[in-house]
Amino acid sequence: MSSNEEPNNQPQKNKRSPKSYFRQTWLMIWNGNPPGLVLFLFGAVTAFIMAVPIVYVVWRSLFAGVDRWMRLLDDRIPGLLWNTLSLTFMVTLFAVIIGVSLAWFVNRTDLPGRKTWQWLLALPLVIPPYVGAVAYIIVAGPTGWLRGMWNDTGWLQALFGDYPISIYSFWGVFFVLTMFTYPYVFLIASASLRKMNRNYEEVARSQGMTTRQIFWKINLPFLRPAIGAGAILIALYVLSDFGAIAMLRYNTFTAAIYYQMGSFDTLSATVLSVVLIALTLVILWIESKSRRRQKYYQTTNTYKAPDILSLGRWKWPTLVYVVLIFSMSVIVPIGVLIYWSYVGISFGAVDWDFWKYAWNSVRVSGLAALLCMVLALPIIYMKSRYPSVLTSVIDKLSYSGYALPGVIVALGIIFIFSQYFTFLYNTYYLIAIAFVVRFLPQAMQAGEASLSLISPRMDEAARSLGYPPWKVMIKIIIPSILPGVLAGGALVFVSSIKELPATLLLRPAGFDTLAVRIWVDTSEAIYYSAAPAALLIILLSIIPLKYLLKKY
Repeated sequence: MSSNEEPNNQPQKNKRSPKSYFRQTWLMIWNGNPPGLVLFLFGAVTAFIMAVPIVYVVWRSLFAGVDRWMRLLDDRIPGLLWNTLSLTFMVTLFAVIIGVSLAWFVNRTDLPGRKTWQWLLALPLVIPPYVGAVAYIIVAGPTGWLRGMWNDTGWLQALFGDYPISIYSFWGVFFVLTMFTYPYVFLIASASLRKMNRNYEEVARSQGMTTRQIFWKINLPFLRPAIGAGAILIALYVLSDFGAIAMLRYNTFTAAIYYQMGSFDTLSATVLSVVLIALTLVILWIESKSRRRQKYYQTTNTYKAPDILSLGRWKWPTLVYVVLIFSMSVIVPIGVLIYWSYVGISFGAVDWDFWKYAWNSVRVSGLAALLCMVLALPIIYMKSRYPSVLTSVIDKLSYSGYALPGVIVALGIIFIFSQYFTFLYNTYYLIAIAFVVRFLPQAMQAGEASLSLISPRMDEAARSLGYPPWKVMIKIIIPSILPGVLAGGALVFVSSIKELPATLLLRPAGFDTLAVRIWVDTSEAIYYSAAPAALLIILLSIIPLKYLLKKY
């Protein structure tokens, strides 16, 4: 061996194989506690399915062409932006005012019948706004009851001139949406008011503050998170609503997207969809920023229930205000529907076709509820027991369809299934898939609430016996959280049975549901045929109301 050669007995640096490197990285992502492969793949595939329709719509819009983008930016989008944003702002503002005031009167004052009002004022939540729109078209429309009374009463015409109400206008849409969305704020604000600690108010009174000052300086700051949560729900609902807006002939992004699809201009529909998605994301970002700046905590350990304040001479005016809101949001629409349902039954509207539509609604909504219950379980289980960056991504992707209108979800599903999964295209299964994309988070929220009460030690004990994660979930977790899972399924079922735009766009020929028949019959002014379907939807929607009232 020459002197220039180095001995070959130096220790060689160990090179890790790609398999070993992947395994170590995988363990690091999950903090040394990864879920089973079956469980992870199930959750990842679900999240992918939830996100694909939205991503595909955005991708398709990139190929719409500069000319189409510029034409829409010049001609359509500015007007749609004004209509959509002004309506969203006004409905959110007034629904918040009504919801907070009602919550305050019912929970903090000696309003007559306050316990009964707690659930009566939540009833508008089970009336779809498009059903409310049908009722008010019948009452206040150009050929409605009020118009007939106005024409038959000469002195009203003499004093006020022509019939002043125009239901097919901004103010008509604003009124209907406000009346049927205020319960979002009412329920959440009521929960916050019941949990407020009286100690803070007592300290404020000792400093000489009046009841009005205490409300603005003590109560309102504690209510801001609840108001923000309710306001974001209302704003997102108004952005995504199609039924009430279309029935009242007002043009916003959702209606424009639907009509572009009806004229087979899918590329223009994708452009409008991307603008609406951007609006939704901006509102969510604003809400997130405001939430971080408005955090208030009750730090005292000695909780005292809040005082019930006396209304004094304002008791009866307040009761009139509460009764007026309840009448406009519950008594009028349900009364109208009961009357026209009676007429419809006498005319034979509740026939074999009616029950076929009802069965179609139950079938597709039941399938969506079942799928949501099954698909939600792996995601919430991984989020609770295997937190990581991947789990967070899967969770957020699963929520992507919830904040978007049914029109956009249906648009994405049409593009994908018409090109890549043609065997499912033009079947009612697409409607169920759209419902899953829209409402899976409802099942996830209900399941999460139940899973948070189950100790992780139960999982650990099962794992120590050799159970893989997917079997732990099936054998141990699901039986323990089954009531919450079923409650989430009920919420999905009711939300699905009311969903209109996705059903209209995705239904195969001859497949009508109750929501579709309400739309078709109302468009043709056949109210006696639409009313029984609307009333049946409301009756079915009352089922999960007890769950919501217990939650809030």
